[in-house]
Amino acid sequence: MEQHESNRQWLTQAGRALGFISPHKGLLTAISVLTLLVAVLGALEPLAMKYIFDQLGTGVFTGLAVGIAMLIGLNLAREAFGGLSNWLAWKIRLDVNQGLLEATVTRLHHLPMTYHREETVGGIMTKLDRGVNGFVGAISDIAFNVFPSVVYLVISLFIMFNLDPTLSFIVLFFAPLPAIIGMWAADEQTRRERSLVDKWTRIFSRFNEVLTGILTVKSFATEESEKERFMSGVQGANRLVLRGVGKDTGVGAAKNLIGILAKVCALAVGGYLVIKQEITAGTLVAFLGYAAGLFGPVQGLTGVYQTIRKASVSLGIIFSIIDAHDHMSDAPHAKPVKAISGEVVFESVSFAYNETRPILTGIDLCVSPGECVALVGPSGAGKSTIAALLQRLHDPTSGSIRIDGVDLKDMKQRSLRERIGVVSQDALLFNDTVKNNIAYGRPDAGTDEITAAAKAANAHEFIMRLPRGYDTVIGERGSLLSAGERQRLSIARALIKDPPILILDEATSSLDAQSEMFVQDALERVMQGRTTFIIAHRLSTVVGADRILVLKDGAIIETGSHGELLEVGGYYATLVECQSRGLLTAAA
Repeated sequence: MEQHESNRQWLTQAGRALGFISPHKGLLTAISVLTLLVAVLGALEPLAMKYIFDQLGTGVFTGLAVGIAMLIGLNLAREAFGGLSNWLAWKIRLDVNQGLLEATVTRLHHLPMTYHREETVGGIMTKLDRGVNGFVGAISDIAFNVFPSVVYLVISLFIMFNLDPTLSFIVLFFAPLPAIIGMWAADEQTRRERSLVDKWTRIFSRFNEVLTGILTVKSFATEESEKERFMSGVQGANRLVLRGVGKDTGVGAAKNLIGILAKVCALAVGGYLVIKQEITAGTLVAFLGYAAGLFGPVQGLTGVYQTIRKASVSLGIIFSIIDAHDHMSDAPHAKPVKAISGEVVFESVSFAYNETRPILTGIDLCVSPGECVALVGPSGAGKSTIAALLQRLHDPTSGSIRIDGVDLKDMKQRSLRERIGVVSQDALLFNDTVKNNIAYGRPDAGTDEITAAAKAANAHEFIMRLPRGYDTVIGERGSLLSAGERQRLSIARALIKDPPILILDEATSSLDAQSEMFVQDALERVMQGRTTFIIAHRLSTVVGADRILVLKDGAIIETGSHGELLEVGGYYATLVECQSRGLLTAAA
């Protein structure tokens, strides 16, 4: 029952996968014609050899010369057609590979944050590589090896039975045995392939984490232990590969021995028939040529079952990405977001990653266009979650969020996020030029717009001191810049979108005093006329906000301006006292 369900699933997935191949019907037809010609030419070669050997007994050199010319012509034509067929096959292979990559990468970009939280970057990359390449390789083997093999077998068997039925039956007796061996080995090979994918996924998931957090690794002096962990995983996977190679080698040797045994039997019986002058030496040579060429295609065809089983693993990987549940997709009635004024309303909003861990409970909030609202509170209070919900990176468990009176679920997500600028604590910059990093959200931005955004972010001066100015490549994650410089570039990147809503998520918390001064000055200019949400632990950065919301345990417990909250003497006043106590004590 389980095997039947597995086969049914494979057929369904294979049918879907053919959709990536069907656009290339014209090229596939051309390849089919070429492979047919190659198979026919290959099947004629033993007949040319028969002609040559039969002419040797006549003592006439002309016949020998004609036979050799025929042999040369057949091989030249076969190589020409085979080369063209191979080039066309690779073109289709690369196009299918590109189509699969586009489908899976597009899906990965659109899947919600919950998917990316559950899957590691290294794991996704490993699955993507092994899944796509494994499937394309399997399909190439099936599509471009099976058809010529079948054609060659049909032609060869027809000629063999015409040459000598007795020898043909001897060879055919051995022909099914490689298929039986191949089917016997296929289940183990499929299990091994799945196990290898799992092992490599775990290995490179950890390796990606190590490289991403290399500073932490070095700080704790764990380079050797991480290297040993990685190499131990690699060695374990390699041991599995080697065991598999050993088994596959044994299976291949068994198949080859059967082919050799078939040829030896054919040679023994054929030699006897030549001695009795029932067939010519040329006929025996031709027959042995067909017998030798027969088991290659036969083994290729027996490998199809194993290839299909391996392809099923690759297809499972591909469709696990494409079919991953997306509960955040745009609704059919969702419309693009046009110009907005920036009014934001949270109405009875609650959110939880799971039932046992509520993050927000009953958030009610109305922010006027152009208002600056600060969110403060302890870690885990739900400040960054509010920012994520506003960008619709998650949907509320209950309640609704509206911008200018329109529910976020009625807006197309991409257009919504185009109108929200975000500056986070650890802004991701790319290993690209300064210019391209600033224009990341607006690739069509002109040089003047990029420069204006950089000036507004207090970044222009340090950019001009870089070796190539705006054309300087800043390294992975902006590693060639200081923290303050990276933050000012991220501000310029947010500013060039000219967003009506701005989110500043701990934008200055990791900066020294001088860098913070430059960044804070830039932020004050950027916030003018925009609805702004400031998320901060450092309370000195929120003093000037129009309104401060104090969150604790996922709920808003206080709201008001800095002065009003101090007068109340509640939780916010306690936070201010805690942050200022150290400075007051030191000054005393």
